[in-house]
Amino acid sequence: MSDDTNGPTQHEGEPHEGALGNRLNRLRAAVLGANDGVVSTAGLVVGVAGATDARGTLLTAGLAGLLAGSMSMAAGEYVSVSTQRDSEQAALALERRELATAPQAELDELTALLEGKGLTGDLAREVAEQLTEHDALRAHAEVELGIDPDELTSPWQAAGASFLAFTAGSLLPLLAIVLPPPYVRLPVTVVAVLAALVLCGWGSARMGDAPPGRAMLRNAAGGALAMAVTYGAGSLLGAAGV
Repeated sequence: MSDDTNGPTQHEGEPHEGALGNRLNRLRAAVLGANDGVVSTAGLVVGVAGATDARGTLLTAGLAGLLAGSMSMAAGEYVSVSTQRDSEQAALALERRELATAPQAELDELTALLEGKGLTGDLAREVAEQLTEHDALRAHAEVELGIDPDELTSPWQAAGASFLAFTAGSLLPLLAIVLPPPYVRLPVTVVAVLAALVLCGWGSARMGDAPPGRAMLRNAAGGALAMAVTYGAGSLLGAAGV
């Protein structure tokens, strides 16, 4: 509800640009991590299933793939986000030095940036002065660098989320290949994996405001191709007695 005397206020609990953007990025990363887990583990266990139907062998291969993939995803995400965070912190440190040594030049720079966003010269100057008076570093970080100083990405959170997402995705093909009776393991796994990939394609498309049909088809086709290739390779190796 708006207050007519003080102007409109934000609704409590309503997502706004910064928080919504971060939330969507986390959701997208989770969907992509789960998708990778589904495809990687499905390709592995289906390939092994082409060579043998021994439940113990399938379980061992699936668990090894799950752990290796989830750890790899977590380590990669940790390194990537750590590099991003280091770059953000370096940029903020530079802004602090520039604000301390050349405040007038920084005020002129902020004014020009605001003018570039469509404000008139006088209004841009007034806004720049008010933002600088309130929190100069935050103003430059958000307008110039696109960084929220209080919302820097956490490498540990990103690594943990990637680990969990990949693990969750991997569990589906692993359980689908080891739980059913031998004569239906492969079809159950293929159907479960394709359904999961269709769902992941739909989710990633919706979060990116893209048409879901093409993403769903592309995702399912990629997974089907991966399973077909690994199953073929496993069958050839099994027939050769390798």
